Amino acid sequence: MGDSQTEGLWDGDDETGVRGWADRFAERLARDNPDIEYANLAVRGRRVAEVRDEQLDAALAMQPDVVGICAGMNDVTAPGSDFGAALDVMEELYAKLSASGATVVTTTFPDARRIVPLAARLIGPRMDLINERIRLCANRYDLRLVDLYAAESMADLRMWSPDRLHGSPEGHNRFALAAAQALGLDGADDSWTVPPPNTEKYRAGGTFGELAWVAATVRPWLWRRLRGASTGAGRAAKRPELRPLEH
Repeated sequence: MGDSQTEGLWDGDDETGVRGWADRFAERLARDNPDIEYANLAVRGRRVAEVRDEQLDAALAMQPDVVGICAGMNDVTAPGSDFGAALDVMEELYAKLSASGATVVTTTFPDARRIVPLAARLIGPRMDLINERIRLCANRYDLRLVDLYAAESMADLRMWSPDRLHGSPEGHNRFALAAAQALGLDGADDSWTVPPPNTEKYRAGGTFGELAWVAATVRPWLWRRLRGASTGAGRAAKRPELRPLEH
């Protein structure tokens, strides 16, 4: 469940199909449980209220054993929104999913100050608030928590797509490994937190690089916001029903 991160943006494309951490995690689960069935209800651009309204009932109707949910970044970056209300909706999602008896896997968000320094002043405080609520909910509802915020590997720009908001294929792979560790799967460990070699070359910083990021990412985002457009307009979930992995 969730938005573009769970749908799998930047891990594949719309022509070949996007994959993403959730698909990769399902494949890992299937190694131990070949008969599992998997659905992915996430749609890019969705805010937490839309995840609740569009995905929650469908997910609960499947009577899931495991639910992975990553949502909230579109609320973090939405100017002028009622962010407190969004956090309450996020907690509502966690509460209802947990009450269903499912094991719920979720994640904190990475430290924006280490990935998008120019934007950190604007979104950093909201990132802190959402992570604080996610940690609170993890304790309150016994969620399995992936802590991207504390992982050193997440400061390496190779984990991120050029927009620095979505995972790269390697980032999605590590998110899946982190979810496996959170569930305590056989052989899973914290190796996903270890930065790859030469990580100092791939840290955010430098005026030219940051300005290039603004031109490539912030300007199109602002234009969509001004027009009230969403990247997910007219889109539906890529895998709306439970199916075996080979289908």
